[in-house]
Amino acid sequence: MNIHLEHDIRLGEDAFWKTFFDRGFNERLYRDYLHFPEFEVTEQTETETEIRRKLRVLPKLDMPGAVQKVLGSSFRYVEEGTFDRKSKTWRFKTIPSLLADKTKNEGVLRVEAAGDDKVKRILDVSLEVKVFGLGGTLESTFEKAIRDGWNNSARYMNEQAAKGP
Repeated sequence: MNIHLEHDIRLGEDAFWKTFFDRGFNERLYRDYLHFPEFEVTEQTETETEIRRKLRVLPKLDMPGAVQKVLGSSFRYVEEGTFDRKSKTWRFKTIPSLLADKTKNEGVLRVEAAGDDKVKRILDVSLEVKVFGLGGTLESTFEKAIRDGWNNSARYMNEQAAKGP
């Protein structure tokens, strides 16, 4: 399954990436706005050519009963990503705490200038779950969570941008 999302964000390109990697912003986004019970930046390193970041989260998921039975209440994931400063592209993968060998969730995020102090955020995610009898249901659940999370993060980013620095 491929997911493509585009959002207009009221920040210039440099301000967008600065905000995207800001630990305080992410803490407020995940805990306060998205209501994730757990969120932690476990690693963030920067060099002249790249930024590497690793997050560990316990997401808030709206799951059908069958998915809840498979994942339980302790489903977590780690997001590992690298931002290439030259191409200004964020590449990431998500590693679930359960069924990691049967799940693929990788994505690419980039922005394009869309006017004065505005960018179009473009996200492409490849999602695949190979679990007999439940793969489609799990993919649908994860797809909804991905879409909701990124749509809500765009809303939050724009709300914060409207408040100013």
